[in-house]
Amino acid sequence: MENQIQSKERLYGKTLKELQEIVAKHKFPKFTAKQISEWLYKKDATSFDQMTNLSKKARQILTAEYEVGLETYIDRKESVDGTKKFLFQMGERQYIETAMIPDGERRTVCVSSQVGCKMNCLFCMTGKQGFQNQLTANHILNQLRMIDEWGSITNIVYMGMGEPMDNIDEVLKSLEVITSDWGYAMSPRRVNVSSVGIVPNLRRFLDESQCHLAISLHSPYSEEREKIMPVQKAYPLEDVLQLIRQYDFTGQRRVSFEYIVFAGLNDTPKHARALVALLKGLDCRMNLIRFHEIPNTPLKGTDENRLQMFKEMLNDKGLLTTIRASRGEDIFAACGLLSTQKLVDKDKDNQ
Repeated sequence: MENQIQSKERLYGKTLKELQEIVAKHKFPKFTAKQISEWLYKKDATSFDQMTNLSKKARQILTAEYEVGLETYIDRKESVDGTKKFLFQMGERQYIETAMIPDGERRTVCVSSQVGCKMNCLFCMTGKQGFQNQLTANHILNQLRMIDEWGSITNIVYMGMGEPMDNIDEVLKSLEVITSDWGYAMSPRRVNVSSVGIVPNLRRFLDESQCHLAISLHSPYSEEREKIMPVQKAYPLEDVLQLIRQYDFTGQRRVSFEYIVFAGLNDTPKHARALVALLKGLDCRMNLIRFHEIPNTPLKGTDENRLQMFKEMLNDKGLLTTIRASRGEDIFAACGLLSTQKLVDKDKDNQ
């Protein structure tokens, strides 16, 4: 059975339904749950003493048995381009990363959903750490709440450490808090969740959330994809696409595909033609991603001219394609590098 990170029960990150259950347990007035949610998500309370419209007895009980549950980051790196990376400690030798990416008036925050990852994709540093723990909704939301830019965040992407669909219950809870009127009331159109395609949990996400979806694709060919993404064996891309085609993406909700372009592997005209055929009839877009090289992998990023040519081939064939801007390359841009470096430094300190 997978371990959840244990601590004194925290109210930050609870859904309204969960708060109602706590209120009922302690026989508080029913409206207390809504009051607590307003203090947590509307008024940014950091202690129960600040919740002044709760009775003194209620505040005493909450203080004795619960905590708000906010934790600050332990390290921060800032890039010359304004991108910031924050490092949070989850436990002994357990760290997660959160990125803030500025772009004009936009402030996009990239959050992690697990400590480490089980997927073991060949191009991902987080996968090389292995899986360590699941994050709770509290830990996911804490990444937003405790960064310097809290209050000016415009967009959220679940593209940090871990596979969101492998932690579906807590991810869905965090999305509920972010998008509900009683929570942060952010439009689901401002939230994008990435996945390698764990089909049963992906179905739950599509049924229970209206947030955007981004699928990690990286090759249109099954055997080639399996070599760099072992999940292909358990959940073939064909099954992922079959599921996605059952949902409507012609309105405001969007599905996109992420495609890291590797030199000599997936950057040929043949690949471009195969991608167009694979996604034919699906209202979607393609995001090409430059590869941030990581240690202990044979993969190399394609050169800039070939990247541009690949983009033009896809656009010319009717597949809307953009190249994602590379950000924060001077501060361990690739996901998992900062936390891995922290582990290395900690080992050195213990020698």
